[in-house]
Amino acid sequence: MSAPRIAVIGGGLAGVSAALTAVDSGADVVLFERRSRLGGLTWSFERHGLWFDNGQHVFMRCCTAYRGFLDRIGATDQVTIQPRLEVPVLAPGGIASSIIRTNLPAPLHLAGSLARYRFLSLRERAQLGRAVLPLRHLDPDDPALDAITFGQWLADHGQSARAIEHLWDLITLPTVNVRAAEASLAMAVKVFRTGLLDRADGGDIGWSQVPLRQLHAENATRALSGAGVEMRLGSRVEGLDPSTDGGWAVSTPEGADRVDAVIVATPPEVAASLMPVGTLPAVEGLGTSPIVNVHLVLDRKVTDLPMAAGVGTPIQFLFDRTASSGVTAGQCLAISLSAAHAYVGQRPEELVRSFRQALDDLLPTARHARLVDGTVSREHSATFRAVPGSAALRPPARTGVPGLAVAGAWCDTGWPATMEGAVRSGQSAASLAMGGLEDERTVPAPELQGVRH
Repeated sequence: MSAPRIAVIGGGLAGVSAALTAVDSGADVVLFERRSRLGGLTWSFERHGLWFDNGQHVFMRCCTAYRGFLDRIGATDQVTIQPRLEVPVLAPGGIASSIIRTNLPAPLHLAGSLARYRFLSLRERAQLGRAVLPLRHLDPDDPALDAITFGQWLADHGQSARAIEHLWDLITLPTVNVRAAEASLAMAVKVFRTGLLDRADGGDIGWSQVPLRQLHAENATRALSGAGVEMRLGSRVEGLDPSTDGGWAVSTPEGADRVDAVIVATPPEVAASLMPVGTLPAVEGLGTSPIVNVHLVLDRKVTDLPMAAGVGTPIQFLFDRTASSGVTAGQCLAISLSAAHAYVGQRPEELVRSFRQALDDLLPTARHARLVDGTVSREHSATFRAVPGSAALRPPARTGVPGLAVAGAWCDTGWPATMEGAVRSGQSAASLAMGGLEDERTVPAPELQGVRH
C-alpha cells in the first residue's frame, strides 16, 4: 500500500513540526508556504550588513516539545539555556535586583531571591505566599479559570498593584503577551505552574545564539529536504476541495494537488478563509496582541548582561544580540516590548529616540556611547489576546471534517501563543491526520457547503 500523501499549508513552526511528524510517521508530505522562506513569525532581516530578528523569541527548559524540535532540525547547538534561572531586574537610578533560583525544590527555589527583591516592600514580599501557594493547586484546564483575569485573582490574594506591576507582570507580559490585568487566569496558571512552580528548573531561560533565519528557516529547510518533504515556497493556496474518494484537492495558481489529508497551519484568519464555513469557531473573536522590538547598535559595550528586565522604565526586556547580529565592534541591544499597542503605530525614528533615552536612564554607561544605528521591527498580530473567554475560541486539531486538521499557536494547545505551543499543535495535527486517515478512507465523503476559494 502506498504511503498516504499529506499537504501541510503554512511553513511556520507549526507547519514545519506537522510536516516532520507526518513524514517521520511514513507519510509522503508536501508543504505549501506563500512566502519564499520558512519560519513564520520567527524571522530575521538584514540592514547595513547586520542581521536583526523580528523579535526576541525565548523558551524555557519546560518547553520540551520545542527543544525536541530543535534536536530534530539539528539546531540544538545554536541555542543557549541558563544553567539556572537568573533574571537581573534594573530600574533607573542604578537600582538593581535579581530573580534567581536555587537548587531547592519548587517553590522554595525562588524564596531567597524573592525575600530580597528590592522592588517590593517587606510587607509585599511577605504577602507573596498568599498567591504562590494557592496558585500551585489551580488547574489550567478548569473552564472557570478562563472566566476571570489573573490581575483580579492576584488582587483577591493579597497582591498590591505595585507587586503585580514589578513582579507578576515581569513573567505574565512576555509569556502571555497581555498584562495580568487583562490576562486569562487559565493562561497565567499554565505559565506559572509549568514554568516556575511545578519543578525547580522549568523556568530556566533559553534563546538563540544565531539569527532566527538560521535557527529555524535554514535548519528546517535542510531537515525537511533531508526527510524527503516536497517544499513549495512562494506558493499561495487558494482553495481546498473535498474529493469523492475522501481526499482533497489543494489549489494554487500553479494548479491542483490531490492529497489524502490536509493540515492547515496558518494564521487564524487565513485558516478560516480556506476551510469549510463553520469548521472553526469564531476565531476573529480571539483578537491580536502586537510585539515591537527596538534594536540599538552602539559604538561600545555598555553592559555585560546577556539579558535583563526593567521596572519603572518603558524597557520591558533587554537582550544582548551583538554576536548574532554580526556586530564586531560595539554592542547590539534588542529592547523587547510585549502587548505593544502603545508603540506599534509610532514612527521608527521616534521609537529609536525615546528608547535610546530610556536606555541611558537605565544604564548610565550607555550615556557615553554613540548610537551607530537603530531600527524597529513590529508584529502587529504577534499572538492572539489571551483574555478571559479566549479558551472557547481556540479550536482543537480535530476539525470534525475527515482528512482535515488545523495547527498553530492560536489553537487549543493548553499553552499561550509560544513556540512551544506552535510545535505541539503541529505534532497533534499530524498525529491526528495519520491516525485517522485509514478510518476516514472508509467513510463516504461528506457534502460540504461553502468551501471558500
